Amino acid sequence: MGAAGSKLEKALGDQFPEGERYFGLENFGNTCYCNSVLQLLEYYEKVKNPDVEENLLTCLAELFTQISTQKKKTGVIAPKRFVQRVKKENELFRGYMHQDAHEFLNFLLNELVDILEKETKGTKEHSSPPEKIPNGIHMPQANGVRKEPLVTWVHKNFQGILTNETKCLRCETVTARDETFLDLSLDIEQNSSITSCLKNFSSTETLNAEDKFFCDKCCSLQEAQKRMKIKKQPHILVIHLKRFKYMEQLGRYKKLSYRVVFPLELKLTNTMEDADCEYSLFAVVVHVGSGPNHGHYVSLVKSHNHWLFFDDENVEMIDESAVQTSFGSAQEYASNTDHGYILFYESLAGNNNITSC
Repeated sequence: MGAAGSKLEKALGDQFPEGERYFGLENFGNTCYCNSVLQLLEYYEKVKNPDVEENLLTCLAELFTQISTQKKKTGVIAPKRFVQRVKKENELFRGYMHQDAHEFLNFLLNELVDILEKETKGTKEHSSPPEKIPNGIHMPQANGVRKEPLVTWVHKNFQGILTNETKCLRCETVTARDETFLDLSLDIEQNSSITSCLKNFSSTETLNAEDKFFCDKCCSLQEAQKRMKIKKQPHILVIHLKRFKYMEQLGRYKKLSYRVVFPLELKLTNTMEDADCEYSLFAVVVHVGSGPNHGHYVSLVKSHNHWLFFDDENVEMIDESAVQTSFGSAQEYASNTDHGYILFYESLAGNNNITSC
């Protein structure tokens, strides 16, 4: 990245943030899914105990420490130890097949939660471990009383709470069940927006026929209405656009290149129970390619009011308007195959522990 690094430094000039380092990550054949996600993680935790057994967290800390202590402002780092650890921990990432960046993000966050909770277990006793789910953590209950969850930096930054409400149409009793989440996976439609996708996510669904709801008050199956709400917003809202869909008529997965507009400033109006929540876009993982089984991942990251383009070893400064090129295609067969896949929004609220904005 020598020439590219010099170009980036020249582009930023006197505006290069003091103490900041912009480094590309070497690609080991098919590890762009890993690099694109790592470029978004600004947090790293220094390992306090030098004798601690190597795990994913220590490898991540070592990688970011390696970057932050570089004398150069730009360059390339080989995340070899971290990638080796990922492959050791999860056989899904051992081969040379095209991998999914969203699956990797979920694996990484859940694995870091497990490690941090095990480290904390030495000082806090918990009888039952949390139950791991695809994009969040369910805490166990004992004697009907919910255990106080361990709060790690992953929870503080990424975790929110969803409320699943079901209303019996006979007795009108509302049953509410809370569950945590680390990201929201949204169905997408052609020529839509994040706002419309969120509306669909929280829209009311009628349960009838074979899908009737068992009402405890009526003691029988009844027609009901069901909807999902965001009860507590996360500090960092991660939105996964479901661009890979299984098509029964084709007998395989297909990439949906749909144009989905995502704004730089996002208001959660229809999903919150109380006031509106405002978020600012700071990163996008982009899938480049026409199909689900091949392609490439890059990331767009906003740092100190500048947008940067990370493509493995290459790091460039881009104009803010370039973000719009990853909205998707208005037509199915278009030349542009750069499509926003995972969006990262940061809450503009000062306190991320509040239940409403």
